[in-house]
Amino acid sequence: MFECYEDVENFLCERVSRIRLQNDMSARDLSLSIGQSEAYINNIENKRSLPSIKGIYYICEYFKIPLKDFFDEELKSPGAFSELMAECKRLDEQALQTLLSVAKSMKK
Repeated sequence: MFECYEDVENFLCERVSRIRLQNDMSARDLSLSIGQSEAYINNIENKRSLPSIKGIYYICEYFKIPLKDFFDEELKSPGAFSELMAECKRLDEQALQTLLSVAKSMKK
């Protein structure tokens, strides 16, 4: 997990940037979409400020990412992971086992 304040700062800046880029969105557009000033996300990504818990919540809500997935350092793409989990919940047992087999065969 995080050893010091700088680890938290780096994680938040990188996480927000990664999620935004994975969704092909500009920092300005994301800022405005979550009801903030034009420079809000840019300031976070450039470590000029940190998001509040409420700010993180709005970012997660916008991209439909559970807060727990946002903070899971092992998830490289929390948005895609959340979408995959939602789809998995709709699968029957046979389809789920097939998907599990495929996932296991894809491990590096």
